[in-house]
Amino acid sequence: MQTHTVDKNREECKQGSSGVEGELPSHVQSANQIQARKLDLRDSSFPERCLGAAVKWRHVAHRVLCCRYGSIVVLYALFLSIAFITRLTLLAKSAGTVDWGPGPLLGSFAVGLFFDSVAGAYVMVVPLVCITLLPDTVLRTRFQRWFTLSSFFVFVYVLLFAAASEWFFWDEFGVRFNFIAVDYLVYTHEVIGNIWESYPLLLILSGLLGGTAVVLYGVGRTGYLTNWLRSRMALKRRLCISLVLLGVPVVCALTVSTRIVPSFRNSYNRELAQNGLYALVAAFRANALDYETFYQTLDPHLAFATLRPLIKADNATFLSDSVEDVMRLVESPGPEKRWNVIQITVESLSPKYLGAFGDSTLTPNLDALAADSLLFTNFYATGTRTVRGMEALTLSIPPTPGRSVVKRPGNEDLFTLGAVFQSRGYQTTFLYSGHGYFDNMNYFFSHNGFKTVDRASKPEEAITFANVWGACDGDLYNWVIEEADLSYAAEKPFFHFVMTTSNHRPYTFPEGTIDLPCGHRGGAVKYTDYAIGEFLRKARSKPWFKNTLVVIVADHCGSSAGETELPLDKYRIPLLVYNPDLVKPGRVNTLCCQMDFAPTLLGLLNWTYRSRFFGKDILRMKPDQGRALLGNYQTLGYLMGNHLAVLKPGRKSAGYAIDPATGEPSPCRADATMIREAIAYYQTANHLLSHGMYRKIDEQ
Repeated sequence: MQTHTVDKNREECKQGSSGVEGELPSHVQSANQIQARKLDLRDSSFPERCLGAAVKWRHVAHRVLCCRYGSIVVLYALFLSIAFITRLTLLAKSAGTVDWGPGPLLGSFAVGLFFDSVAGAYVMVVPLVCITLLPDTVLRTRFQRWFTLSSFFVFVYVLLFAAASEWFFWDEFGVRFNFIAVDYLVYTHEVIGNIWESYPLLLILSGLLGGTAVVLYGVGRTGYLTNWLRSRMALKRRLCISLVLLGVPVVCALTVSTRIVPSFRNSYNRELAQNGLYALVAAFRANALDYETFYQTLDPHLAFATLRPLIKADNATFLSDSVEDVMRLVESPGPEKRWNVIQITVESLSPKYLGAFGDSTLTPNLDALAADSLLFTNFYATGTRTVRGMEALTLSIPPTPGRSVVKRPGNEDLFTLGAVFQSRGYQTTFLYSGHGYFDNMNYFFSHNGFKTVDRASKPEEAITFANVWGACDGDLYNWVIEEADLSYAAEKPFFHFVMTTSNHRPYTFPEGTIDLPCGHRGGAVKYTDYAIGEFLRKARSKPWFKNTLVVIVADHCGSSAGETELPLDKYRIPLLVYNPDLVKPGRVNTLCCQMDFAPTLLGLLNWTYRSRFFGKDILRMKPDQGRALLGNYQTLGYLMGNHLAVLKPGRKSAGYAIDPATGEPSPCRADATMIREAIAYYQTANHLLSHGMYRKIDEQ
């Protein structure tokens, strides 16, 4: 019967209702198609059945894309595509340092796709709500058509802009968006100005506009955009679909966090595995990390009992039997020195830029200075940001997780190096060539006894050259000399905390000062060195100079990216103490860090004082007792000898063995004693800060 029907239809196909061969009447065509499908399903081979299934799913996909929620599918696909291309681009950027092994590489992309999917679910929330609530009648209006086109254009442009921003952020820091990016969103003037002066911004923005136009044109050519605006769907059905789709980001919010990113041996692979926008939001939410919530802890009494011998020097005595009270009396025999101190904290001064540490020819003035200085050759920064350097140099504490103390609430009247100087009648001044509101610098120093001098406090004639970050170093040093002259005239000793900016992108400086062009790090380093040389030339002619120590120290290295979570070569920085008439030149090779700066400086002054500092006088340390504490907001390190103990969120810890020849770390079994001591340092520092117990001592 079925065969007879098909044959009859075929015969009618040959004759046709109009007498034209090959043309089927509509009723015959419909019946023939139905019967043919039945025969195909019964008699077709497996490939043909697969083809039929593909046609079926293609039809379903077409229906989905043509309805109003097809726009969500397309936007989500664009988000994933741009995220994937961004990851590929960053991989190419770090081709020389990323681990190309199939496991780590596939892991980076698999985990990355997961986080891209999660981030995309969050990003789709606003478009999804709008599409659900818009009535059909509004969706078909001319205004809505242009509004939809404009919104789509802006959406794609923002995604491309974020991808481009990730490229430049990666170029600068070697990581995805993190705490630094959050700060950049706060200080838009400096950041936008820095980008404007460092990159061809108009060309970049124009390129992004062109790329967005191409994407929009491609989507428009598919015809789906018109179908979205013409589609009809009842409100009840829209609400059901929306509730299901909105459940995805809700579940992700409850179950997903950056803590589930695997700990790749190579930190570049771990960074590649993240999604930039997701990491940015996660950094914003986790801008403060409570140590006791996220890290391994000891019983509080045991933590302080472990800490006490670690911070006690041979010339110090604890003043209380309470284990939580770390205050001690540091005694130095002989008369105290009433020397002035000018502490020049140089932006991003890596030791590789100095000939004293290698074969660089960029710093002739600093190299000559190093020969006549007390040079610390094994000195480490505690962090990778300026505020971390300030924190350690002034407070002498470990780099507790989260934000620097300089930027935290409740950072007034702390026990600082300045407080000790103030107790001796010194005039203490913080001098910064930029705007001191940046990173909360002026607030921190002014609420801890310092007079603040910054770009905003100076008249126009006091600034001969400036970029977005601040006046050039040469202008800053002129301000330093002016403040020293004022203190000398008032017969007051002084302590100056000076913070430079010239060795920072966009690397611009006054023309004619050096023989290298602006716009490159090498030129900025050479100008930084030139300005220090000019400062010392002028200062030597001043009556106060013969009684003044000049300290030159970096806030952090020129770059912080590395293959490991804490690349040690990106933390080592120079420290020079200069005035050969006051301090005998030499080299100190003991392992130490910025946390040790304050007690070492006070030791050079031969002062007796009460202290809460976590650091120790480097010159009183035995070489084998050296250690350094360093971190990067979340990962906390404790370096001692050739071993590095690491504490991580999620109450994790790890150990690394350091190759003495290359300085390269390799994973090893964590030393239990080092882990316990690391916990003691960080847990007790967090406890004292969070409980208001690291306050200034009123009477010294």
